[in-house]
Amino acid sequence: MAQDTQTESRKLLGRLRDALAEDSAGQERLDKITHLIATSMGTEVCSIYLFRDDETLELCATEGLNAAAVHQTRLRVGEGLVGRVARNSKVVNTDDAPSAKGFRFMPETGEEIYSSFCGVPVQRLGDNLGVLVVQSKDKRIFSQDEIYALEVVAMVLAEMTELGAFVGEGAAMSALHQQSEMFRGTSGQEGASEGHVWLHEPRVVVTNPVADDPDVELARLTEAVEELRVGVDKMLDGAQRGDKEQLDVLEAYRMFANSKGWMRRMEQDIARGLSAEAAVEMEQSAARARMEQVTDSYLRERLHDLDDLSNRLLRILTGQGAETGAEMPADPILIARNIGPGELLEYGRKLKGIVLEEGSVGSHAAIVARALAIPLVIHADKVTTEALNGDHIMVDGDQGIVHLRPDDTVVTAFRDKIAMAAQAQERYASIRDKAAESLDGTVIHLHMNAGLMADLPSLSTSGAEGVGLFRTELQFLIRNQMPKRTELAQLYARVMDAAEDKRVVFRTLDIGSDKVLPYMAPQDEPNPALGWRAVRVALDKPGVMRMQLQALLRAANGRALTIMFPFIAQYEEYTAARAEVDKAIEREKILGHPLPSEIEVGAMLETPSLGFAPKKFYEEVDFLSIGGNDLKQFFFAADRENERVRRRYDTLNVSFLTFLEGIVNRCVDTGTPLSFCGEDAGRPIEAVCLAAMGLRSLSMRPASIGPVKSLIRRVNLSELRDVIHAARERGDQSVRPAVMEYLRNS
Repeated sequence: MAQDTQTESRKLLGRLRDALAEDSAGQERLDKITHLIATSMGTEVCSIYLFRDDETLELCATEGLNAAAVHQTRLRVGEGLVGRVARNSKVVNTDDAPSAKGFRFMPETGEEIYSSFCGVPVQRLGDNLGVLVVQSKDKRIFSQDEIYALEVVAMVLAEMTELGAFVGEGAAMSALHQQSEMFRGTSGQEGASEGHVWLHEPRVVVTNPVADDPDVELARLTEAVEELRVGVDKMLDGAQRGDKEQLDVLEAYRMFANSKGWMRRMEQDIARGLSAEAAVEMEQSAARARMEQVTDSYLRERLHDLDDLSNRLLRILTGQGAETGAEMPADPILIARNIGPGELLEYGRKLKGIVLEEGSVGSHAAIVARALAIPLVIHADKVTTEALNGDHIMVDGDQGIVHLRPDDTVVTAFRDKIAMAAQAQERYASIRDKAAESLDGTVIHLHMNAGLMADLPSLSTSGAEGVGLFRTELQFLIRNQMPKRTELAQLYARVMDAAEDKRVVFRTLDIGSDKVLPYMAPQDEPNPALGWRAVRVALDKPGVMRMQLQALLRAANGRALTIMFPFIAQYEEYTAARAEVDKAIEREKILGHPLPSEIEVGAMLETPSLGFAPKKFYEEVDFLSIGGNDLKQFFFAADRENERVRRRYDTLNVSFLTFLEGIVNRCVDTGTPLSFCGEDAGRPIEAVCLAAMGLRSLSMRPASIGPVKSLIRRVNLSELRDVIHAARERGDQSVRPAVMEYLRNS
């Protein structure tokens, strides 16, 4: 009986493939599909609902319901049994539909009260595309074999939807992957770039979900799995024996690659009529569904391994992807769901832009993109589904907008924007060696942020006076194991060599929150930004801090050294961290190593509490740097990773500027050098306002130094300060309108 079911399933899939292959209008194809399914399943009704938008399902075809309801009947996700299937991505199978939870009768369809209902999600690897439904007057629970057949048909529908089979009227209309598309995301790194798509992990498109000869497909699968196993064995042989975590991951790969259960399930899928590729994808979708339900982080990682292994197997079977030797374009724009810092650094500066579906403004990828000055857009939903290798693409990192396959009008406007930016850079180059001196004679010192050796050439080309922040965590984030002290000492020495006589402020390891080391157990904190991070980790686990301090002292090799501790929230944390520096100096002295000719130890002011620290703290600290990104989010209680609130509060808010002015006054009183570091330091309007409030040193990304210097040189800071104070006296919430009016009239 099971064999008969499989044979009928294979026949149905064959007829379905033939119907989809016909050169007919999309609606006609859908109508044939519903008729075929209803006939084969012995049901009065078969309907296909597809997503019109993220929250709305539309009846797109039906056998048995009122034909006039097609494209007229719509449901919200969660509404009725169909909406329940769409929301939960789970099968609903009942012989008493009117009594089932969530049932909704739709009189406009002309449907009778059908007793039996079976709905399966139409989805492809986690992307929900719609719902496939069969209904029957007779009370019946659909069997597992029948549900399996519906799931297979739903997967085929998903593939055909993915390929554009249901878009427009037949082959004459534009299909998916051909039309111009615009994606609105979030700016992760400013800048504009034009190029061609390079997919980090090309999405495999299964064009032959149904097969005629199971024996041929089984042979293809067996051969591909063997190739996969050989590849995994080679990776294991090439792995570093000392890297236990990498070996553990590869051993998990080997376990899955040799899993008899995985192989058996794919063989059964082929026996039911699927091609080898579709069988792999069927099991991959099942694994992803299980992944969504698993809360244990270890098990989720293992399921992620299986997902990655399935992608490798699909690329072997289809010949798609990087393994085939696809050539990266000369002007690559990287497209990915997400990407780690190590992988991004492997691409390096050859990338013209980066577009991610996931990520955050503080993610590792964003940090590296900023360090490399590559335009980055995050939260570009479904861009990996739409983009294909080689597609023309334009990335506007300023606005967080991506134009895929843009039309001529967009291309012209975008190129004009890039040309204007290039002209502006030429103007900035002309003042590169001039001081950032305002019209009233105030000099502002501009420094650059860095985190990679690749950043250091920007010291001379940007006009920066030094490195106001060197992020040391990047060297920890891009590795699979803790770097050695000698490696760090060599790197820090090269940084100081490249900077020549210019000052470099080394910020000690700033981990935790959104920066979790690959080899560090995650803490699973409810609010990591306010949790165990930065100097708190260093003081609780001082071994790493001592190792890093020794590396910095040895890198200096008799030169001046500047060290800064991140996320100091109270005086005692600074004194404890400073004591570790003194201990490290004593150890180096005992060992006979040369000591720095001069050493400065400062702190980042990133919490409002430090603004009210005892005067003794301000007297003892060698310098302070305001970490604007964190300070602003804590001052306004607005998570900078939360799109709903992060743009709600303005840096030029009167309350925030008044708080900054208080810090400036305290530092003037104690003679403490003060700087401002963060995204706002690199925005010209914000930068001149910070300078007007008394900040005389700003640190920013290299590309921002020219625009900031240009505006400072055209402004009278004394007059601007009066404008800010007048706005405050009037009770303005933000000084921005008044400042913009002053600048326009200057």
